[in-house]
Amino acid sequence: MNDITLHSPNLDKLEIGPLSAKFSARGDRILRYYIDIRHKTMNLHRELGAPELFILQSKVDALLADWDAKLVAFETKRLFQTGKGAADEMTADAIRAQEGIGRILAHTLTIDDAIDWNTLKDHSAYAMPAKFPEARPTAAARPEPAYEAPQIGLLDKLLGKRRHLEDQVARRNARAGEEWRTAEAEREAGYAADIAAWTLREEAFWTGHKAAKAEFLAAQAASHAKIDALRNAIADHDPDAVIEHASLVLENSEYSGLFEKSYDMQYRPADRLLMLAYRLPGPDDLPQVKAVKYVKATGELTETRISDRDRKANFDSASYQICLRTLHELFEADVDGNLDAILFNGMVESIDPATGLERQGCIMSILAKRDEFCRIDLSRADPKACFKALKGVSAANLAALAPVPPVIEMDREDRRFIDGREVVGGIDLSTNLASISWDDFEHLVRELFEKEFLSRGGEVKVTQSSSDGGVDAIAFDPDPISGGKIVIQAKRYTRTVGVSAVRDLFGTVMNEGASRGILVTTSDYGPDAYRFASDKPLALLNGANLLHMLERHGYQARIDVAEARAARP
Repeated sequence: MNDITLHSPNLDKLEIGPLSAKFSARGDRILRYYIDIRHKTMNLHRELGAPELFILQSKVDALLADWDAKLVAFETKRLFQTGKGAADEMTADAIRAQEGIGRILAHTLTIDDAIDWNTLKDHSAYAMPAKFPEARPTAAARPEPAYEAPQIGLLDKLLGKRRHLEDQVARRNARAGEEWRTAEAEREAGYAADIAAWTLREEAFWTGHKAAKAEFLAAQAASHAKIDALRNAIADHDPDAVIEHASLVLENSEYSGLFEKSYDMQYRPADRLLMLAYRLPGPDDLPQVKAVKYVKATGELTETRISDRDRKANFDSASYQICLRTLHELFEADVDGNLDAILFNGMVESIDPATGLERQGCIMSILAKRDEFCRIDLSRADPKACFKALKGVSAANLAALAPVPPVIEMDREDRRFIDGREVVGGIDLSTNLASISWDDFEHLVRELFEKEFLSRGGEVKVTQSSSDGGVDAIAFDPDPISGGKIVIQAKRYTRTVGVSAVRDLFGTVMNEGASRGILVTTSDYGPDAYRFASDKPLALLNGANLLHMLERHGYQARIDVAEARAARP
């Protein structure tokens, strides 16, 4: 798979996840690419996705450019936040941030939210050099040797040496002239060779740039064609293109750093319904500073925060505005009539005070029909009253984070999920589970737990096999007391499973917002692993437990770790 290029002077401040892809059900083509990017200094995080690498590259470039600009302001503030001037500046920022919450909805009403497809295209020209950077060789000719005249004195004449001296000088002059002509011939031959070589290098340079320019223009034309194809697919009501279009619209929605946008989408083409699970900022994620004072005696800057009442009011106001703004942006940008209705489920991640565990719940839900929504004058409507008039569902006080049943439940979809296959039906007492492939073992575990949850309407989905300790399967147990989302990891080990694997499972459970985790292995666990799991929502199933579960569902197999170890090279 091709990679994404990162253009930023601050790469050392970034954490970049691997480029991943969602494949079609048959695995014959890539439907969408994904990449995870985190800014360590500013504590920002985004997951970007696109159906084509060049669109994903464009999103990555725009995000890093935005973060680079934010980092300048971030570091400048951190550097100069001293004294009363810094306090005054921070107070002004705090006031602007508080006022910005009230303008969330109004901001988008002054903007045309339709996608400008031309801006997605790269119109840059190929950077053709003005000249060949290597200077043309030069070779200065040596001056011709000067004629040496014979030096003949009176005594030389008297002694008859005149002719001899003249012959000596004539020979020296002839020899110097010959040496000069030989050197000049060599110099001219060398210069001609240098010019010939330089000419070849120059021709190769321009030939290379002409080829590179042709390749650049071809790639540019191909990327333009893909954008045009996406635009045409949207006009032709292609479901995947409709989702990508909605994603582009929401990515273009600028909240001035108020929060990091995150959402999941599904589309039902039969009734032209876009379903959106939108992650709202939590009450504590919104700006809470009211003013900053400089304490001269200590040289410290002290913050005055808004009251708890104002904090809750801000959260309520922001949530209703974000909901209506999102609906407005999507409907306004839908120039091809793909959306007759939009489901908006506002999701919030929080800490359950009863358990101390992370949870995610839907605190507001609305099904907005296009005709009804577009008749509203949002510039004069009260966001909460408008939400209620559209039959939106929410608790009286959103800041209480009380979950509500969504108007429509979205499909429990995860891009990691792949089609399961039957494995358990092909095993018998001759099958050593410790010797089967990683892939088969993960599918076997999925099948087994699917049978466990089948009686109460549960569902188990297997993820793309990686054998890297990640999520191997996700179970959705509808039991109102013991159910929820369950992370399952399958480890076909022939050695004792250590505590590190159990710690990893617990971290995955927290990261996934799951109710509990199950680790299944063909071997057993060490004492530290059992101790670590004892007070946590984790279940450790060893090889004996696995065989017992299989027997309960009418299947026979065996586990011989010594045989499996001996069989491996």
